[in-house]
Amino acid sequence: MNPAVPLKSIQSAMKQPLVPSNDPAQPLVELIDVCKTYGAGGQQVSVLKNINLSIKDGEFIAIVGFSGSGKTTLISTLAGLIRPDSGQVLKQGKPIKGPGPDRGVVFQNYSLMPWLTVFENVALAVDQIFAHWPAGQRHAHTEKYVRMVNLGAAADKRPAELSGGMRQRVNVARALAANPDILLLDEPLSALDALTRGNLQDEILAIWEQEKKTVILITNDVDEAIYMADRVIPLNPGPDATFGPDFTVSIPRPRQRTALNHDPEFKRLRADITQYLMAIGMDKGQAAEADRIILPKVKPNTAHDWKQDPSVPVALAQKPLDNPRYLEFYQVGKTYPKPSGGTVKVVDGFGMIMKKGEFIAIIGHSGCGKSTVLSMAAGLTGISEGGIVLDNREVDSAGPDKGVVFQSPCLFPWLTAFENVMLGVERVYPHASPGERRDIVGYYLNRVGLGDALQKKASDLSNGMKQRVGIARAFALSPKLLLLDEPFGMLDSLTRWELQEVLMEVWERTHVTAIVVTHDVDEAILLADRVVMMTNGPHAKIGKIQAIDLPRPRSRKQLLAHDRYYEYRESILTFLNECDHTH
Repeated sequence: MNPAVPLKSIQSAMKQPLVPSNDPAQPLVELIDVCKTYGAGGQQVSVLKNINLSIKDGEFIAIVGFSGSGKTTLISTLAGLIRPDSGQVLKQGKPIKGPGPDRGVVFQNYSLMPWLTVFENVALAVDQIFAHWPAGQRHAHTEKYVRMVNLGAAADKRPAELSGGMRQRVNVARALAANPDILLLDEPLSALDALTRGNLQDEILAIWEQEKKTVILITNDVDEAIYMADRVIPLNPGPDATFGPDFTVSIPRPRQRTALNHDPEFKRLRADITQYLMAIGMDKGQAAEADRIILPKVKPNTAHDWKQDPSVPVALAQKPLDNPRYLEFYQVGKTYPKPSGGTVKVVDGFGMIMKKGEFIAIIGHSGCGKSTVLSMAAGLTGISEGGIVLDNREVDSAGPDKGVVFQSPCLFPWLTAFENVMLGVERVYPHASPGERRDIVGYYLNRVGLGDALQKKASDLSNGMKQRVGIARAFALSPKLLLLDEPFGMLDSLTRWELQEVLMEVWERTHVTAIVVTHDVDEAILLADRVVMMTNGPHAKIGKIQAIDLPRPRSRKQLLAHDRYYEYRESILTFLNECDHTH
């Protein structure tokens, strides 16, 4: 799509009958007025509406799609796995009527045969598609693609013996081994940690350069889209999902992550795409009803001294923010037994002091002990060496004075959102009246934008809504310490951005002392007063601490425009990149 040409003109031209040809200027793939609806009668939902797209041979396209935007429906339509209700899906001018080996598909989930080795999983596709080849040729072809994704040393391993990143490499190898014209990638890296994700991005780009494939990548990561693609196209959230404007990526290849941080065009593109995506999400659920419920001035049993803040309708369960040694980690270590005998020291000499009301982010590569530190601070995991002191009391067990939000919120599926939060409130406010407890629960659920879903069962909530319940439950406990373990890691970018804003808004009202574990550099800068960077494990410890001197309250839009934002970003990215090579 050319943004300079009116959409109606493009659609009108595209409606003309197409005659298949061998013209090299002809697009490799075209979608013309594609529509797709699910359900029937009153339950009918329009997922895609008037989707138009033209892709040249060898082009790398990134489609930025969020949960519910129809991105998987779109990729399945291109793969021929589903048929549109109307419109045309063409490859070289001919209709796509079903799946075929000319389109290799890699989905988010690892669809491998668990009883077969890496080599055998890839050979399964090769033997079927190239059955007419001699056995030796098929074997060499399979081996080529296993080695291409750096799995030669793991060729005889089964999926259960592989990491998530290695399993996804097998999927990529299997798709490429079919020798497709088009590689369709449906969020293949979203479930991986940042380091593995970055490595696989580079491998996919190297393969793209070498094989000259046409690639269509679905992602919810703006940085990933800009780093990899020639064009970035937003898919506006459904129902009736449509494409937004094209964003052409003119940054020369090969692109380097550290260099991009200094590139004015990268910064411009990043700001433009992010602001566009934020704008299309503005009309999603807001906490509009929150101020209609006043939080009662009842004191919790977690031994806080309360102070009324007249600027908000909330009595904050906090002491004045003048205790410089509120939470202390004294050379904390954690050792685990190894299955084969002996022990491994995961965390070694973790030492840090937090003042009351401070927000800390802990960041590092997978396996560096971030979650172990958080779990010890919560009293959920025993401490092998050293100690942790919270408000002059040693942490030796879990309790309601420490609110924890995990990546999966651990709700009781048969209880409503209201009932799940009330479970904790009844324990922390046993002396409050039933009406006061109801107001406490209602206040925080409204604050996180769930005023219309109080009585929905947890089993009927989306992942983003469940995480909102988890955040509301943690704040409703009025804890001394709020601990968040990658709370938004499983969510799409739009939902993640929304919940980061919700978390910041509620935190600004409480200034609870908080620690968040994350692998997202931008999330760490947005949320934290200091970012604590951990070295690789085993024997992980604090490698560097970066103070984030940015004004509060913060928003993503303000950060992108702040002079020091990219300075902080480079500091953290440089450490993580150097730490990647430290063993």
